[in-house]
Amino acid sequence: MTGAGARGRQHGSSVWRRVRRLGGALTLWGSILGALTTAPATIGCSRPAFDGRVYRSKELSFRLGPVPPAARRVDASEALVAFRDDQAGSTIAVSARCGQDGDDVPLRSLVQHLFIHFTDRRVIREEEFSLARRAALETELEAALDGVPSHFVVVVLKHDGCVYDFVHVDGGGASTAVQQSRTDFRAMVRGFEVLD
Repeated sequence: MTGAGARGRQHGSSVWRRVRRLGGALTLWGSILGALTTAPATIGCSRPAFDGRVYRSKELSFRLGPVPPAARRVDASEALVAFRDDQAGSTIAVSARCGQDGDDVPLRSLVQHLFIHFTDRRVIREEEFSLARRAALETELEAALDGVPSHFVVVVLKHDGCVYDFVHVDGGGASTAVQQSRTDFRAMVRGFEVLD
């Protein structure tokens, strides 16, 4: 393969080899690493269930908006749900943790914590909005790990004692495939609902 698709795959592989060396310091990046290196997910009777839109486990249940049409489901060791868009060279990870972050931690601080091991961080845009009837923060930024830059769109939401992280990562640039992948990610997140 040649061109942008091959460069995106090469970029993803090199970034996540470096992420692996962090030894899992950031659960989220372990999730994305898993999404890039494991086989498509299968749901067993003892595992949480995801039917393509709705995720259910003993701890929480939620519905995503429309999953990007170019994305395929992949396993990720720590993410609840993860997808890979091979054409755009992008990965999406949805993670949640309950009872671990205080309700008084600002959303911006939660985002900063996700990038504690990254350098050359440059915030492109921040937007506060309402998601699942709660305040959410979307941050678009560039950051480097071991000198390798990546582009991120991150949404953080606190809801009923749980913190949800939605992450889209790609190699940067403004190709049609990458722009569409980011747009589709945002639509998926905007359709998120917590279920009873």
